[in-house]
Amino acid sequence: MLDLKKLQKKRVQLIETDARAITNLAEIEERKLTNEERGKFDALMDEADDIQDQIDVAVRQRDAERSLANQVQSIEDILSIADKGSPEAQRAAAQLTQFRGFLVSGQVRDMGEELRSLQSDNDIQAGYLVPPEQFVSQLIKAVDDQTFVRQLATKFTLNESASMGAVSMDNDPSDADWTAEVGTVQRDSTMSVGKRSLTPHKLAKEIIISKKLLRLSAIPAEQLIIERLAYKFGITEEKGFLTGNGNQQPLGVFTASSDGISTGRDFSTGNTTTEIRLDGLIEAKYGLKAQYQQVAQWLFNRTGVKQIAKLKDGNGQYIWEPSKKVGDPDMLLGNPVHQSEYAPATFTTGLYVGILGDWSKYWIADSLAFEIQRLNELYAKTGQVGFIGEAELDGMPVLEEAFARVTLG
Repeated sequence: MLDLKKLQKKRVQLIETDARAITNLAEIEERKLTNEERGKFDALMDEADDIQDQIDVAVRQRDAERSLANQVQSIEDILSIADKGSPEAQRAAAQLTQFRGFLVSGQVRDMGEELRSLQSDNDIQAGYLVPPEQFVSQLIKAVDDQTFVRQLATKFTLNESASMGAVSMDNDPSDADWTAEVGTVQRDSTMSVGKRSLTPHKLAKEIIISKKLLRLSAIPAEQLIIERLAYKFGITEEKGFLTGNGNQQPLGVFTASSDGISTGRDFSTGNTTTEIRLDGLIEAKYGLKAQYQQVAQWLFNRTGVKQIAKLKDGNGQYIWEPSKKVGDPDMLLGNPVHQSEYAPATFTTGLYVGILGDWSKYWIADSLAFEIQRLNELYAKTGQVGFIGEAELDGMPVLEEAFARVTLG
């Protein structure tokens, strides 16, 4: 088991002692970094990033194992109370038993009404099955833990409706008027509201698991599937939430759109055509209203963070502060800062390179309609079995004033 505290201490040393010694020397001598110094600085920051990746993986594994243990226990509890539980509990236990058998062997034993409900008019012979609600709920929770946006967004589950409307404030009302005690109240004519529609779109991924692992694993088959699918779905969803174009996929925060975040929320003043600067970050932060600043969190690609790590304020203090404690985020101008490999990383005139926002104003709509296809023959020669999972979801920013995009000049 990795010593997370030791790794965190090493990361802080690489950043605050080793890397910053290089930039501090150049500043004292009132010169730019040499190519050799820049290479050393980048190498140290890359090493710090690698350590952070190790920490993130270890923390995620630890949390996943704890969550997995809880999930397994909850499912086993459902199965153990089937005989003495309510009809609903018996039904849930029957569905879980059938579903587990389907995942392991591809066979579904006839259990009358429970089987017909589980089939939901899908073709069992073709290898399709609608998982029980418990499986879908746990999968969504597991995906939540895999992605940055999902952890902070506002999430909804659509059980029946095909879409969900979100009311938006397109124009605020004008200020109130001072009036006499007895007088005519002025009617506001500036306020207008709009509607954003979230319509779940289909998302599919395939995973492959050995037949032996399915048969002999101490972990129930459904938990293996959840673990693998969560990772696969998580990557695709994160890309959609960040850069999706809204056409049969989520609308991303880095996509300029009148339906999400328009170009009116882009802040480039203070940045150069190739670099993020302190003034540009200040412009973005204070482009948000105070109520959003208090809860806002930054998001950049690690390439952007590497640039920001070199910046100082007027007092010679670095504006980016690496976390000192495992699990705590790094800080930038008083707000948490996060990294995503799927945030934009091209540093050219006019392009987006980061964002600050209240991520609760990004809404995600999940549909409980979920389907599993078991591929019995495709991987038979290698002793494996494939599973294709299909989900439905949508996502979009619903209040653009809660976000400020960092743009190059």
